[in-house]
Order: sequence, then structure tokens, then C-alpha cells
Amino acid sequence: MTEQNNDSTLAKLAGLGLAGTGVAHFVKPQLFESITKSAFPKDTHKHIYTNGGIETALGLGLVLRKTRKLALAGTVGYVAYLAGNAARNR
Repeated sequence: MTEQNNDSTLAKLAGLGLAGTGVAHFVKPQLFESITKSAFPKDTHKHIYTNGGIETALGLGLVLRKTRKLALAGTVGYVAYLAGNAARNR
């Protein structure tokens, strides 16, 4: 296996993992309540579902080579957004 294939496989696995986590927000939202509440103390349940949708979309974007760069940039922005909200609401 070449290095490029390894990178592609890793990106696909990471994308599927992120998408799976996003879907889990809808299946078992209570698992994410304590984490989400620290960043979004108001309307926590709304944000659980919103974050689930964002994570599902970003994860699926990472799976496909054609959308991977855009999804990676979106993921960086999303993580910064979450961290900023968590810091602001401490």
C-alpha cells in the first residue's frame, strides 16, 4: 500500500467515525448533553441536534476525496467554534 492510499484510508475512516458520531447525536442525544451543555448552556437540545447534523455532513465530506479539503477546512472552523463557545461559557 502506498503512502497516498494510507492517507486516503485514514481520511475515510476518520470521516466515517465523525459521521457516525454525528448520527449518534440523533440516536442517543442524552450521551452528548453534558458535553454540549458546557458550550451551549441555552437551548442545549437544539444544539445537540445541530452539532449532530454538522458532524454528519463534515464526516461524509471527509470520506470523498473530491470534498475532503473543504470538509477539513470546515472541521477546523467547527472545532474552533465549539472551543470558543466552551471558553466563553465557563
